[in-house]
Amino acid sequence: MRMMERNKSKFFYALYKEKVPKTDEYGNVTGEYEIIRDTPVEFSANISAAKGETSTRQFGESESYDKVIVMGTDAPPIDEYTVLWVDKTPQVDETGALVTNDDGEVITPHDYIVKKVAKSLNSVSVAISKVTVSG
Repeated sequence: MRMMERNKSKFFYALYKEKVPKTDEYGNVTGEYEIIRDTPVEFSANISAAKGETSTRQFGESESYDKVIVMGTDAPPIDEYTVLWVDKTPQVDETGALVTNDDGEVITPHDYIVKKVAKSLNSVSVAISKVTVSG
């Protein structure tokens, strides 16, 4: 089954890279971690307006999500650790990294997270939930 180009919407995703331990001013490990992700990448797919009853069974009855992204076989390797920019566009610098303010906070943080990925023979469906992230 091919995805119709006119039904596709643009979104951005950033894949998980690694988890790095944080250290204090003396070089001691604090027990907290910083999540490192790749630079945001643009992709187009069919994004639902809101969750519906027909999509609910696809991911299970107990999974809560807001939208579903349906992609063809050319889908990127999106998984449950990926973050998304669906309703906004991330601000990136010339190297592709997210732009930060003077305090080191990201100016346009992600607005969706991946809840579940369901792969079939001809398509990939991704359940996503809206989140509020401060820089």
